[in-house]
Order: sequence, then C-alpha cells, then structure tokens
Amino acid sequence: MFVDIAKIYVKAGDGGDGIVAFRREKYVPAGGPAGGDGGKGGDVIFVADRELNTLLDFKYKRHYKAQNGERGGPNNMHGKDGEDLIIKVPVGTVIKDAETGEIIADLSREGDRAIVAHGGRGGRGNAHFATSTRQVPRFAEVGEKGDELWVILELKVLADVGLIGYPNVGKSTFLSVATNAKPEIANYPFTTKYPNLGIVYISEGESFVLADIPGLIEGASEGAGLGHQFLRHVERTKVLIHIVDVSGSEGREPVEDFIKINEELKKYSPELAQKPQIVAANKMDLPDAQAYFELFKEEIEKMGYEVYPVSAATGMGVREVLKRAYELLKQQKAAENVEEDAKPRTFVYYKKKDVKPLTIRKENGVYVVEGTVVEKVAKNIVLNDHDSFRYFQNFLNKLGVFDKLREMGIQDGDIVRILDVEFEYYE
Repeated sequence: MFVDIAKIYVKAGDGGDGIVAFRREKYVPAGGPAGGDGGKGGDVIFVADRELNTLLDFKYKRHYKAQNGERGGPNNMHGKDGEDLIIKVPVGTVIKDAETGEIIADLSREGDRAIVAHGGRGGRGNAHFATSTRQVPRFAEVGEKGDELWVILELKVLADVGLIGYPNVGKSTFLSVATNAKPEIANYPFTTKYPNLGIVYISEGESFVLADIPGLIEGASEGAGLGHQFLRHVERTKVLIHIVDVSGSEGREPVEDFIKINEELKKYSPELAQKPQIVAANKMDLPDAQAYFELFKEEIEKMGYEVYPVSAATGMGVREVLKRAYELLKQQKAAENVEEDAKPRTFVYYKKKDVKPLTIRKENGVYVVEGTVVEKVAKNIVLNDHDSFRYFQNFLNKLGVFDKLREMGIQDGDIVRILDVEFEYYE
C-alpha cells in the first residue's frame, strides 16, 4: 500500500528537575549547596532514508515522544540527558506544521535531517542560587517542558521522469513494458490510485526512475478527481512523458485531451508546465490510430512538442521515447547542476511560542499577576523557605511588579496571586 500523506503528533522530552542537596563537610553551612542540574529532554529528529518508500507506518502510529531528561543528583551530579527520538521517513518527504501550514523541511536528499521539536532545558539545582548573602538556598528549578506539535508528512515521489495523461490512455501498460514494475492494469476511471515506480535501463551505467503517476482529469488543479494527489507527485520530476490515446478509443478527442492536461498543469504551477515534455501517441496498434496520428502530430508539433508513435501493448516505439527522455534528463541535470552525491542538510525548526506579556488585574479583591516570565519563576518557589521566597520577591521587584501594584492602590494585607501561589502583600 502506498501512503503519501500522514498527520502525526510529536513531543520532545521534558527537562529534568534540578534538586536541593547539600554536601556533608565540616565548617560548611548546612553542608554547602550541592544540588545537581536536571538533564535536557531529547529532541525529535526526522531523517530521510532511501530504504523507505511509503508513509504507511504513520497511519498506524500517530504519537511520538522523545525521552525526558533525568533529575539532577547530589554532589552537583548532572542528570542524564534524554535520548533524541529519530524518526525515519522516505527521501522526498516534506514536513509541515499542521497548525500554520508552514514548511518545516524538505528532505529531498539521503540523510537530510530535521529537528522539529526541541527538548526542554533541565532545571538548575540549588548550587546555582548560592550567593554571599544566601549561602543555604533550599530551592531549585523544575525542568522546562519540551516542544510539542502536530506535523503533516507529505511524500513527493522522487522520480526522474513522470508519465502523465488522462486515465486509461495506457500509462500503466507503458510502465510495465519500459521497466520491471508490475502495476495493476484495469479499465477504471482512475486506474492508478498511487504512483508506481520502475527503473528504466538505457545501457550500462545509464538508467533513470520512471513513475506512472495517478490519472489527471479536467479540474484537478482545484482538487477534482485525484487532483492535488497527482500534482504533488509530478512536481519533482524533471521530464514528462505525456501519453495520449491517439485512437480516441475512450470517446475523447486526442488534441483536446493534450491541451486540457497541460492547462491543469499550468493552473497548478507554471514551473510544472515548463518542464520538458515528450508526447507519446499511444495505441497505434488500434485501427483508428493510423487515421488520426498524422493530424494529431501536425497539431502538437505546431505547439513545439516532439511526437512519437507508440504502442505500449506491442512495445512499438517505447524504446525510442525512453532514449529521448534520458537525453532530456541529462540536459536538465546538467543545467540545474544537480550533484548526485550532494551532502545531506540539517533543518532546525523553532515553533513560535505564545509569550504572554506581564499584566496585573484585580479580580474579586485579589490582584492577579500574569505573564510568561513571572509564571515561569513562580513554578520554582518554595513558599515556606525564607531564601526562596526572598529570591522571588527580588525578582518581582526588578520586574516592576510592586511598583505597578502600588499604582493600582494595593494595601497591606491584600492578596496577590500568581498561578496557584497566593501571598499577602506588606510593605
């Protein structure tokens, strides 16, 4: 089964908590602070692997989570970092942020990597908070949460040459004759539901990947029929072989078919329509084909395209089309300066996080302080520890929270709340 699109949830590991601990040494107050830092959470990393050719596994498993960092240890021991989660995907996979539609990475080379979710930083142990006036800190930081997001994986087939044309024009038969592929062949409106790939051997050391791409109909650029599924796969090909039923056996007019398919390509992507295109006038073994061929060839050549008479059923003309496609492919690769051994790349994505500005409001007589910065620090406060609470007060004072509260008319004994932390205000 060929699966070319999937939506999955990824979660990076949370950072480990820092701890409160003390050394046991003579003449050192309370043994001296020695709480270690928590380990960093693991990242979620996608890696392009040429051994894979489908996204099928992601249809059955949709949630992926990297390992959390471990808590810090005594004697300033750093907690172990969480292991990164490596997710292998086929070469040609595009990763998108499901919420924004933003393209995170286009993994078009073997070994390409994309770090899409970053592990949380480990919390600092109490050893970090020792000062000349606070020699016995009894508080530490909790680890940060790792990134989490839904991503869309979209596979674009990495074929060198693509077969395009209306359904039932003989693309699958052409592929079976040209390569070692064994596509299903049947008389359905959409014979090929998924791209079929095959290797075309021209001569020793000369070959290319040929793809029979899902049938396209008028209106596909708006999503009709297999629409966008077809167009997504044809995007990466460098040369197109446009197969037309020149016999008109399906009751359609060959020149009209050719024009409509190209109109759909142009609507979807002008660049797509500019790709080199060879026209294979197929089904020449049928009686009506000979009568139509010369007229068809004349009309298509006026538009600037090369036309070859072909019978996929008998193999006539197939080799000539393939050799010409290979010549054009080499020209395209030379023009684009494509390096087959191009070095893999690393993409790094940072999802934009909502940062709440500092705000203070009065609600039912309670002063509620909100904001990303202040809430982050509030999570680490030990209310019954004098040093911890004093550190928190100094932080709020530097942030201007107390000045703002005074402006709002706060009185001694009024309640201030930050997250689930409540305390009475006194000057």
